[in-house]
Amino acid sequence: MPWLWPVADLQEAKRKTEQNSHKFVAYGNAQVMMDFKGTEALLSGPAGTGKSRACLEKLHRAALKYPKARLLIVRKTRESLTESGLFTYERYVLGEDNPICSGSQRRLRQSYRYPNGSVIVIGGMDKAGKIMSTEYDMIYIQEAIELTENDWESLTTRLRNGALPYQPIIADTNPDRPTHWLKQRCDLEKCLLLDSRHRDNPILWDGENWTGRGQAYIAVLDALTGARKARLRHGKWVQAEGAVYDMWNRNVHLIDRIEIKPEWRRFRVIDFGFTNPFTCQWWAIDPDGRMYLYREIYMTRRTVKVHAEKINELSKGERIEATICDHDAEDRATLAENGIASMGAKKDVQPGIQKVQERLKLVNGKPRLFILRGSLVEVDQALVDGKNPFCTEQEIDGYVWEQPKDGRTSKEHPVKADDHGMDAMRYGVMYADGPSAKMTQSSNPFYS
Repeated sequence: MPWLWPVADLQEAKRKTEQNSHKFVAYGNAQVMMDFKGTEALLSGPAGTGKSRACLEKLHRAALKYPKARLLIVRKTRESLTESGLFTYERYVLGEDNPICSGSQRRLRQSYRYPNGSVIVIGGMDKAGKIMSTEYDMIYIQEAIELTENDWESLTTRLRNGALPYQPIIADTNPDRPTHWLKQRCDLEKCLLLDSRHRDNPILWDGENWTGRGQAYIAVLDALTGARKARLRHGKWVQAEGAVYDMWNRNVHLIDRIEIKPEWRRFRVIDFGFTNPFTCQWWAIDPDGRMYLYREIYMTRRTVKVHAEKINELSKGERIEATICDHDAEDRATLAENGIASMGAKKDVQPGIQKVQERLKLVNGKPRLFILRGSLVEVDQALVDGKNPFCTEQEIDGYVWEQPKDGRTSKEHPVKADDHGMDAMRYGVMYADGPSAKMTQSSNPFYS
């Protein structure tokens, strides 16, 4: 126990912990994580951005500041922590000559005990019984992508020790597929997603240029290919090689809500579905020609009639210039019966993709297509439970080209899976960038 330490060890532990606590300087979202006082936060990014160091420093400083705090470092398996999180903690955070590191070998260590009575427990979800029988003030999950959602939620029930004024669960991860439960948890705003970048790591970036170590490390990552490069070099949540919209950047194209002014052009785009999601997107175009997705229905197992009623309800008071639809005559007739006139979408895949790509590119520092956060009207829990995309934004990183048998990316046909929002977005861009003259009732029985 800390209060039974020899006086010399006690004084040395205090000196080392106080000395090392001032060495670390956080940058970017690493600093946001250090300051975080909410309930759940995930630092997500490429390999080597300093994610684990930032989380461990936060844990360490809490242990120093709040006497008798109980904190937890956890990973899917206890063994995997030995040469990852615990190595970083002892080498860089505490200092290997710190008496707190004395005693057991790292692979056998069960805790770190601080002079003020705080303790950091070490464990793995492979032996959950050892760590789930007590309470904590803060939990740090390393490489959270390895855990199940049940693991995560079980850990949240242990945050009730009360020595800290806030009890967060913090985590880091390299990105995975965009439909992973962890990414969806962040998209549902249950957990704060913080993007980590290589320039947040002062070992790699000195504030103006890559360091020698940084140049070497980035060169290694640049040599990767496919999804591994997208995730480990660029920090993208992608499912496979050959992303159709590889210029998509959620930090640029996904923005906070803005006012959609009454005079802006507005139109709706519908991709029909029942077993697959029915998608209805509301788009606005500002005076500079930039498109904004500001409302969306993305839902399975509901009839077109039910959707039509909801579309009418949500569109009250708005001047919608057109509703562009997939070509299913029966479904369009149902819309018409419910007062929604429509026009058939231009479905040319390659030209449509190219137009979307052009809008995603930066022109004078800004793209010409945005998605507003919080646009989804209602979450389809069946899609969430099935780990499928549940909105258009979740489809983008996983929208990939078909792979020919020779293994090369053809960039001719996108994979026909989880693409309902992608189809609708393509129809919308084709409409916005094409002739926008309204069709008349005489030329189209579904449009008025």
